[in-house]
Amino acid sequence: MTEIGAVVLAAGRASRFLAAGGLEATKLVATLDGEPIVRRVARAALASHTRPVVVVVGHAREAVASALDGLAVRIAFNPDFATGMASSLRTGLAALPSEIDGAVILLGDMPKVEPNLIEALLGAFKTRQGAAAAAPVREGRRGNPVLLGRKLFAAAMRLSGDEGARRILASIPPTEMIEVPADGWDLSFDVDTPSDLNMRDVT
Repeated sequence: MTEIGAVVLAAGRASRFLAAGGLEATKLVATLDGEPIVRRVARAALASHTRPVVVVVGHAREAVASALDGLAVRIAFNPDFATGMASSLRTGLAALPSEIDGAVILLGDMPKVEPNLIEALLGAFKTRQGAAAAAPVREGRRGNPVLLGRKLFAAAMRLSGDEGARRILASIPPTEMIEVPADGWDLSFDVDTPSDLNMRDVT
């Protein structure tokens, strides 16, 4: 049986949000429809069949962890969060059980991710023998979240700086890369500034 976990990257400093007048310790605890955006992302992961769900914290770690109170997530602290996204990805993957077959990587500032999109990635990955990764595609462009199979974990652990999984996905042979049609889902909306919280109807 294929077991897929989830990693929510929620350790960044959110400098653009704060520079634009954000009052919270981090944008991840800013609210959308009355709920912290990082909690919305974590709930989407928990509503899917991904287990365990690991949330990587760093900057404002206590505030982010508090926003997740009551959710069945594992918190993993990244002491090197200031070096960029790669260190958080490494921290999250390292926190997963050794027997896990893959992980859905979610960004903590993308509150419009839906459980059924995560499920679509899981279903496509589990049914394609030899698959290394799965990513949603809308209008010819890949978006988030993405699913990394275990065979890519070693490459992900070698990333540095602010690199995410994009370069790894670009190197995968077409026969091992699954692109999941995602015309009905938002793959790009994220929160960078306080004004973005007023754009929840953008699709």
